Amino acid sequence: MDNDNRYYSNSIFWVEVERIKPNPYQPRKTFDESNLNSLAESIRQYGVLQPLVVTRQEIEIPGEGIRVDYELISGERRLRAARIAKVAQVPVVIRSHEESDKMKLELAIIENLQREDLNALDRAKAFRQLVESFNLTHAEVGRRMGKSREYVSNTLRILLLPEEMQQALVDGRISDGHTRPLLMLADKPEEQLVLFKEIVDKKMTVREAEAVSRRVAVERARKQNLPPELLNLEKELTETLGTRVRIEPREKGGKVLIDFFSSEDLAHLVTAIAARQAHAADMPNYLPPPSDTPVLDSMVANDAPLTIEEVVTDTLTPKEEEDLYSMKNFSV
Repeated sequence: MDNDNRYYSNSIFWVEVERIKPNPYQPRKTFDESNLNSLAESIRQYGVLQPLVVTRQEIEIPGEGIRVDYELISGERRLRAARIAKVAQVPVVIRSHEESDKMKLELAIIENLQREDLNALDRAKAFRQLVESFNLTHAEVGRRMGKSREYVSNTLRILLLPEEMQQALVDGRISDGHTRPLLMLADKPEEQLVLFKEIVDKKMTVREAEAVSRRVAVERARKQNLPPELLNLEKELTETLGTRVRIEPREKGGKVLIDFFSSEDLAHLVTAIAARQAHAADMPNYLPPPSDTPVLDSMVANDAPLTIEEVVTDTLTPKEEEDLYSMKNFSV
């Protein structure tokens, strides 16, 4: 039997495609159809140049004898393309049937990693299978893959992302690098979702996403000291402009910081601000700019912070103030 094993392991055989069963431990779940079709066209012209790796299984069928089947260890992409190309046989290397399930999975992962065509989500799921099914530590998985323990641990963290973000990774709408800043906000699901949408809609780079993620962590502490009225205004501006807005008050005055990620994005912001100003100018209770309002002019000159109450009280008569807050001026 040992001689037979050595014979099988060191020889290439031609096996009918329909007799090869898929590898149940195949880590890759997503196959690009266009790439498969391109490979199929190449196989039609040149054949399968790299043998598949399989195990040989002899199954005894009562009254019929022994049937030989083959289970794929690695090469599923070539097998799928061969079927598309309607190739009858493919070259295979037969590994010993005594190969363990762990070995089958390891070989499948290693082959895909060496070819660098396994997406990050499938890689994470394969690592999880090694950890859960075969009781391997992250360090042991790393040694088998030629990677560090940190690499394995960080890859597995991708599985903590919401399903929507995992699918975006598979679809190529976000990259492997984008998962890091998203995972930094794992304990802030609302902010994580906002960042995810910004990455997709605004085509943010990984560096830009990481900068936003770090800033969110800092802002959480900052907002604890921000007055409620400024928090509400900050939220309103963010929702109106469709991008992150931060208000940074100082002892005198302050800054309003508006994020943008491209010239088109900036043009959109300018349009949104102009539209908001035009809408405000059409409102019956619109307050004119400071240059036309002596009371506001004097307050700005003195660097005094303005509040809505001060603006209303100092620019309206009692009758006008009463009308402003009357229910007849509100609608649903």
